[in-house]
Amino acid sequence: MNTDETDEAAERSVVGTDAAGAPRILKRQPLVPLRGAPNLHLYQPEQLQRLREATLDILDTVGVRFDSREALLVLSDHGARVDKASRVVTFPPDLVLEAMARAPREFTLAARAPAFHLPLTEGVTYATTDGSGTEVIDWRTRERRPSTKADVGDIARLLDYLPSLAFWWPTVTSCDCGETGPLHDLDAAWNNTVKHLQGMFMGKAAAKYAVEMATVIAGSREALRERPLLSDLICPVSPLVQDRDAIEAALVLASAGVPIAFHSGSRRGMTAPATAAGAFALAAAEVVSASVLVQLAYPGAPVLQAPPAARVDPRNGRVLTSPLNPQARFLATALAHSWGVPALGAFGGTDAELPGTWQSGVEQTEALVLAVFDGAETVAGFGLTNVYTLFSPEEMMLDHDIYMKVSSLLGELNTDEEQLALDVIRDVGPGGHFLGHRHTRRHMKEAALLAVSHELEADGHYRDPVEVARERGEAILRDYRPEPLPDDQSNELTRILKAADRELRR
Repeated sequence: MNTDETDEAAERSVVGTDAAGAPRILKRQPLVPLRGAPNLHLYQPEQLQRLREATLDILDTVGVRFDSREALLVLSDHGARVDKASRVVTFPPDLVLEAMARAPREFTLAARAPAFHLPLTEGVTYATTDGSGTEVIDWRTRERRPSTKADVGDIARLLDYLPSLAFWWPTVTSCDCGETGPLHDLDAAWNNTVKHLQGMFMGKAAAKYAVEMATVIAGSREALRERPLLSDLICPVSPLVQDRDAIEAALVLASAGVPIAFHSGSRRGMTAPATAAGAFALAAAEVVSASVLVQLAYPGAPVLQAPPAARVDPRNGRVLTSPLNPQARFLATALAHSWGVPALGAFGGTDAELPGTWQSGVEQTEALVLAVFDGAETVAGFGLTNVYTLFSPEEMMLDHDIYMKVSSLLGELNTDEEQLALDVIRDVGPGGHFLGHRHTRRHMKEAALLAVSHELEADGHYRDPVEVARERGEAILRDYRPEPLPDDQSNELTRILKAADRELRR
């Protein structure tokens, strides 16, 4: 399949079998993005301007260390001040502003099936999972173990089916594939979903192989540039360091037109100031400096920014995904938009150690409700517990259930004649009953869509929602099979991976 396929691929019925070998037909669900919510705009323009000025000050007077000779040459050639001994680069404010003005505010993350193209525009938010977990609760054996490439493929199938998930992240990584695991993640994903892929690979060589793989799927380098089926997440090293492997991968990707999401990993009180304003100004300096490099080298290259500043528990140093005071939750998105680029918002994640707990439910519900009003074009947060490390089918399905509840809040109220039902009210009249009316038979099921918490036992009691979520997730994993890649594309990906394994594995 290539990018010329029609939207029929998004609606095609896909066949699996049950335990007895009888055919089951599961239909890929149409995408349900979050749209129509008003952006809360919690921060005043003068506050955002002060933060922008602080970021410019950091870049001008403190600088960022670039551990790449290639990056240093680009920066020096375009007017940045490079200290060759320390590799610290300082940026004149005018240079930063001119470079960021070249970055596009809107662009599209393309997919193999055009129905799943993602135009990044104001007022629409697309969601994905959490990323780069290292353990799974095996959906067949219930064993907790390290994640494998087979798990990456299984979860990609689950993501392909669910309408809440608009693009792929490597929810877990291919721990059985060593240094080339992130490339094997891409292979597993392209063989199991038609949606957009946002990988997490670093290093110049790995990036070249990833672009080669994406070119196979797109059909040509020109087609990939026109319809980028792949993007990548790259994280600076906090505080204020651009790692060589990460930034050189960014340059390779930008040269091919592959969008890059720069994501700060700063931690308040550890790798950033403990105060919100200082931490976010520093995080912005990290992602802006990387964006500036890309714009200087390849003007107009598509980038997203994610400058969050995570909280930590001061007693043990662990990340707190949902502290009691969620102040500044929306600030990362507001900052990205203030620099004129789309945002990647981190709405989810839980530090609950196991799936299906009170803690994970509360934290994911709070995060999803807040994500509705955040205004980020893309957000991440499904499927993992234990601070982004442990995948389970039940957590994925519980998070999906919460997402669908939240998305329904944004649905328009239909007030047409059929929905107002004035003729029905006249038919039934005072003291009557609506249960037997034909209008009720038409609309009763839609009156209350049932969540995982409302599936009945044989005795009429509601079942344990965690068990229901587990069964639903396992049923999709067992029975849903997306249409495979054409053999020539799949074989070519295998050839590229073998070459990468020979070169990059130690």
